[in-house]
Formats: sequence, C-alpha cells, structure tokens
Amino acid sequence: MSISIQHINKSFKDVFALKDISLEVKEGELYGLIGPDGAGKTTLFRILTTLLIADEGNATVAGFDVVEDYKKIRNSVGYMPGRFSLYQDLTVEENLEFFATIFGTTIEENYELIKDIYVQIEPFKKRRAGKLSGGMKQKLALCCALIHKPKVLFLDEPTTGVDPVSRKEFWEMLKRLQQKGITILVSTPYMDEASLCDRIALIQDGEILEIDTPQNIVSHFPKKLYNVSANKMYELIESLKNYEHQYSIYPFGEFVHYTDQRDHFDPKELQQYLEANNLNDISIEITKPTIEDTFMELAK
Repeated sequence: MSISIQHINKSFKDVFALKDISLEVKEGELYGLIGPDGAGKTTLFRILTTLLIADEGNATVAGFDVVEDYKKIRNSVGYMPGRFSLYQDLTVEENLEFFATIFGTTIEENYELIKDIYVQIEPFKKRRAGKLSGGMKQKLALCCALIHKPKVLFLDEPTTGVDPVSRKEFWEMLKRLQQKGITILVSTPYMDEASLCDRIALIQDGEILEIDTPQNIVSHFPKKLYNVSANKMYELIESLKNYEHQYSIYPFGEFVHYTDQRDHFDPKELQQYLEANNLNDISIEITKPTIEDTFMELAK
C-alpha cells in the first residue's frame, strides 16, 4: 500500500478533529477524501505529511512511518496545501528553481514530469507569483510539488476558489500524472469531483462515513429519489418540510431532491398536496442519486 492509516485520532483541546480514521490507498491510485469544511481533511493531510503528530494510531506513507521516518517521507512526497503558500514576491521561474534546489534536483532533470503543466504558465515565468490568476497559481503550486518527482502527491482542496474551466483542466492533469505512476490523495468539498476518483472516503466531523468507488457509493442510496419543482422555490421547500410523509428534502439547483418515507409512493398524491398549497407548474420526476445525495443521507 502507498498509504496506510490505522485508527488515527487527533483532538485540539475539546474538539475531536479525527476519530478512529482507518483507510488504505493503493500504489498508483487517485483517491479522494470528500467532505465539507471542518470535516478533518486538512488535519489528516498534515499528519500524513509529518507536519502534525496524531494522538493515537499510526500511519505509513510510501512504506515509511510518519513519526519515525519523517525525513524520508518529506523527500518522498509532494504536498500542495489548500492556501497558496509559495513566495509571492518571487517570479514563477524563481519559485520553481527554489523548490528544485531544496530537494537537490533541477528543473531540467524532472522537466518531463511537469512539462504538460509548465507550458501553460511558461509565458508568465518572469511574473511574480502574487500577480498570477487563481488558476495559474494552482498550476505553479502543482509544479513545485512535483519538481522532485515524488512517489505520493497530497493535494488539499486544490480547486477551491478556482473557476470551472481551470478545475476541469486541473483534474485532466491529475489523470495524466496518475498514468505516470504517482499515487495521488486529493481532498475536496466539491461532490462532483468525487466521481473523478478511483475510490473515495466520505468524511464528516472527523469520522469516515463510507469508503468505496464512487459508483458503488451511489448505488447504496436506500430510496427512490425525485426531482420536484414548482413556480415558487421557497414555498415549495416549506410545503415539503410540512408534508407528513417526507423523509428528506434538499435544494439541488432548480429542483428539490425529495425522498418519501413510504416504499410505495404515489407522486400524484404529493402533487395534489402541493396544489392545495397554492403551488403551480409542479413537476415530480424520478432521478438518479449523486454522491452529494448519498453523503447527505449518510451524514444524517
């Protein structure tokens, strides 16, 4: 296993950040840690990259113990924290040269590994990092994390605050890096990115809710799910909350995702109820659940 985590616990005074976390990431796997802000993702990443020590449990990365072999781990992994942490007063080129020097290598030695990414920021190589756009900062940070050819790459919410086009490009880059044999552990609060991973762990309040492939997790959704819409969204949500047979309701774009307590649910009955609540243009259609729907169900 490229990453092995066994019964990790971590607390900060009275706050339990991680509770009995256990998971394994295979070599060459693109693995997602999926959960909202405050779920414990960054704390776990800091433990795995030897920046924090767990209260209990143990973990290995690339075969090295996170406590006893911390120096070997730091030479074997790349880490891209959630907040842009490069030197903003240095240029793109200077940042990259600096990180290469720290790891005793050169840009030229591992250029093939970063080439696909670097060519996109090379026109701005003389620009200071602090003056780059969000997407360009992201690409530079990834190049710096890769310049020493790590065995394992840790990416902590790398697409937060980045535009949709840059997010799409970034995940395409990760797929290409995976093909080069690099193990990637990425955390994200975006549920739509979960489907791009080989396997995912859903995490909430420091606890793992479920671990599986995205497809298998979605298939575990326990009920039939319906898209419900009407002419007034707020009134629709309030009416559904007061419906005696409702099991769950969540706004989802232009729809409300609705599940019913009963196994035999008649949409016509719900439509009549909504019409009696002065709603019009009502639509109730069965739909496929998403990772987000499953997460909300597990997090109840």
